[in-house]
Amino acid sequence: MMEQPHSCCKGAEMLLNLQPTSSVSIQYHPFFGPHDDLVLLELDEKLLSDVLYQRVTLRGQPDEDAVLCTKSKTYLVKFVGTSNSVFLIPPADYSTSHESGGENYNQQVPTASVIKVAPGNMELVEVAPRLDKLKSILSENLYSSDEASTAMGDLYKWDDLINKVQASDDELKAGLQALSAVEIDGYWRIVDEKYMDVILRMLLHNSVLNDWSLDSLVEDKVVSVLESDGFPRKLVYHCLNVYGSRVEEAMDGGVWRLDARRVCVHFARGILREGKRKMESFMEEWLRMIPEEIQPSFDLLEGEVLTEKLGVETWVRALSVSSLPTTPADRFSILFKERAKWEWKDLEPYIRDLNVPGLSSEALLLKYTRRSQPSIDAEPVFSAR
Repeated sequence: MMEQPHSCCKGAEMLLNLQPTSSVSIQYHPFFGPHDDLVLLELDEKLLSDVLYQRVTLRGQPDEDAVLCTKSKTYLVKFVGTSNSVFLIPPADYSTSHESGGENYNQQVPTASVIKVAPGNMELVEVAPRLDKLKSILSENLYSSDEASTAMGDLYKWDDLINKVQASDDELKAGLQALSAVEIDGYWRIVDEKYMDVILRMLLHNSVLNDWSLDSLVEDKVVSVLESDGFPRKLVYHCLNVYGSRVEEAMDGGVWRLDARRVCVHFARGILREGKRKMESFMEEWLRMIPEEIQPSFDLLEGEVLTEKLGVETWVRALSVSSLPTTPADRFSILFKERAKWEWKDLEPYIRDLNVPGLSSEALLLKYTRRSQPSIDAEPVFSAR
C-alpha cells in the first residue's frame, strides 16, 4: 500500500539486498507520474552484455514495428501488458528525503519512492531479417554499362542501408552477398544482368584466346586483360566473385575457379528471360552456351526453373528462388499461385532457404500446407492450407 512520505527515503539500492521475508514501505516520489519515456525491457541473459555495453541498435522507419539488432541477430520488440502492478523506483541520487515530524521521524523508517507504475514491459522475439526491402531499394537503380550517361536515382551507402533495412549488420552483409551486390564509389549497387552477361562472355572468350583454364584463372591476368577491353577493374573482380571462388591466395593476385552451377544458371536465366521455352529448344541453346570445360546438368538448375507438361510437350520456364519473398506467408502464397499442388522434389528447393527462428521446415509445412499421399509408394503432394 502507498504510504505518506517518511524522513529516511532511499532508492532502488535498498531493494537489492532485501531478504525474501522482509518488507519495505513505499511512497510516491515527488516526481511521480506516467513517465512515458521510461520503458521496462525484459532480456534473455545472453543479450544482457550486448545491451549494457551498447552493442545493440533499434532499427525501423516510423511506419514499421521496431526491431532491436545485435551484431548478428534481429529481434522484434513487443509490448506485453501485465495484470500486476510493477513499481519503478529510481536510484537514491534521484530520490528526495522528506521530513514529517512525530513518531515516524524519530524511528527513521526507510522508505522507497515509486516514480511510476508500469503497465507492462517490452519483450524481444528473435525474427528473420527483413531483407525484401533491401532487394527492392537496390533494384530501383541498377548499375549498367552506360552508367556514365544514366540519370542517377537514389543510391545507398552502408549507413543508409542500416537505417532503412531491419537486419543486423551480419545479416545485412549476407543479404548483400545473396543479391550479388557490390560497393561502387561508396554506394551499394546491383549490377544489371545484361551487363554481367557481357563481362562473363568476355571472360570466357578471353579464356579461349589465351588458353586459360576455368579451374585456375590467374587473377592478375584476367583483370589486366578485361580492363584493357574497357571494363572497370571493380566490375571484373565482381564478375569473378559472382561466378567463381578464389581457390588460392597470392601476394601478386590469387587464383580463381568458375563455379559450374552459377555459370549454368546465368545462361539459363538469359534464355528464359523472354518467356517459357520447349524443353528441346531450351536444352539445345543452353548447351551451346556452356563452355566446354563445364559439364552441364539440368539438375544444376534446381530452384531456378520449372518444367510443365502441356499435351505431349514439356516446357521450361524461369522461377528463381532468389526472386521470391523471404517471409514464409508471402513465399507460400506465390508458390501456390504458380501451382495448386507441388510434389516434394519440386517444392523443397523453393523453401529450404526460409529462415524462421524457432520454426523448422517441417513446422512451416504444417503451418502453410496440406500434405496428401495418394498411395504408400507415391510421392507426397502439398497444397495450400
